[in-house]
Amino acid sequence: MRYFFSDQQLSHQPKQYMVHGRIVDPFENPNRAPKLMAALEKAGLQRNTPKDYGRAPILKVHADHYVNFLEQAYAEFQKLPNAGPEVLPNVHPFRGASDDFADRGPPRVTGIIGRAGWYMGDMSCATMAGTFAAAYASAQTAIAGAKDLLSGARASFALCRPPGHHAYRDRCSGFCYFNNAAIAAEAMLGTFKRVAILDFDTHHGDGTQAIFYRRSDVLYGSVHTDPSAYYPHFAGYADETGAGPGEGANLNLPLAFGANDADFIAANQLLRDAAVAASVDALILSAGWDAHRDDPLSKLDVSTDAYARIGELYGKLRLPTLIVQEGGYSLSAVEAASHAFMTGFRSTHA
Repeated sequence: MRYFFSDQQLSHQPKQYMVHGRIVDPFENPNRAPKLMAALEKAGLQRNTPKDYGRAPILKVHADHYVNFLEQAYAEFQKLPNAGPEVLPNVHPFRGASDDFADRGPPRVTGIIGRAGWYMGDMSCATMAGTFAAAYASAQTAIAGAKDLLSGARASFALCRPPGHHAYRDRCSGFCYFNNAAIAAEAMLGTFKRVAILDFDTHHGDGTQAIFYRRSDVLYGSVHTDPSAYYPHFAGYADETGAGPGEGANLNLPLAFGANDADFIAANQLLRDAAVAASVDALILSAGWDAHRDDPLSKLDVSTDAYARIGELYGKLRLPTLIVQEGGYSLSAVEAASHAFMTGFRSTHA
């Protein structure tokens, strides 16, 4: 089994992140990647460098004006008097839940401060000189993993960094710039009639949900911490089941603060059952390790053993499976949980 990673993904090196009103060192930093690579190789995976498949697969998910913003934002921001080291928004428009502007961008806004407020959803996506290159390479990693399955591999791992599941069609947020799992799903559709994206990161993948909310060809299911007092706050509730053609193709399983291994495993079993009921042809796992009790952002009581158990659970589906890296911010927990998951997954997946 192969995993894909490009050293270009290390060029995103953010310096600022706001937590509870304080600017602190970012939890999402390049140090995560070596820990993940060590864990995957210990589990028997072999590293491959992704090819560059161009922008076309990205533009199937993201608006071209948004991609252009990410590419140009840092250089434009640095032209401001007394500019800081990274692009960070200080104003946000009211957009509601509508996607009305996704195709045409912010009306009448040309200045970089206003555009940053439009395209950047929160203070978690500090953008510096190497950010676009890293995000682009991360998307290429997801595409490479999808292509691996399309070429006949039964399973593949896309070590995406920065992660992706909070990225909307035209907005970055939550450490995420391009929605890697969504990009991979689009690359796989056609060969596979119906794809499931099952997300066990401790944060709900609000970007992924929004991208596919009105579609029936992609089942999105997520187990995550109850968002009523937790990021992303405004999405991830159990009554969000899809709309229009996508009604019934969205499943959210929020867990209460303090939920334990049994709760976490049972919720993942429900996601697995939903994929079986939907007769999906291929599986994408948005794999976050931040539900682990040792993660600095976790509100759950999930152990390393639980990841081994859910790895076995998803492996037993024996579907073509792409595992896409999402969150996880304790270096020790990331290494332990990802290794346990992959060991469990490989023991049952054929």
